[in-house]
Amino acid sequence: MIRDARKEDAKAIAPLILVILQDMELPFVMQYGVEQTLAVLEKGIQSEDYRYSYRRALVAEEDGVVAGVAFGYPDRDEPLIDLPLAKILADLGLPQTERLFTDPETFPNEWYLDTISVNAAFRGQGIGTQLLAALPQLARKSHQNVIGLSVDKENPKAKRLYQRAGFEVVGRAVISGHQYDHMQKKIH
Repeated sequence: MIRDARKEDAKAIAPLILVILQDMELPFVMQYGVEQTLAVLEKGIQSEDYRYSYRRALVAEEDGVVAGVAFGYPDRDEPLIDLPLAKILADLGLPQTERLFTDPETFPNEWYLDTISVNAAFRGQGIGTQLLAALPQLARKSHQNVIGLSVDKENPKAKRLYQRAGFEVVGRAVISGHQYDHMQKKIH
């Protein structure tokens, strides 16, 4: 079942985001470690407006377990989504000047899929495909008719999944020192 994320999903969702952040080799994760990063993510998920707020997420749930998650936002929100991080960091006793992300990711006039991650116990069961199929409802809520995403050039399996879902490469980007293809899909 695909549903809106809830604050109480934070403990289950945070490790799914962490997998992506570790793959990206984000300096924050390397400097502060897994436990601190998970604490930041959990507080962020429970916040109202952060990049990883529950309000920006869909969850795939199987038998009461969070099987996957997808986060995103309209391009116009990108300058604002990381502002709540300073308070989260301060609450955890970390320097308020730290950032998880420093590179712009969105292209103009799109709803951007920031993160999609499937719990390892549920991989290969179509959870990612179900989450992708549900994204248009989030994009439409933001009055967007294009969904964009970035896929690591070193992850051809993910790129094939997105291509099967109708996404096409429209550009390139560098995020945290890694090369990405930027893909988009028009929705009706």
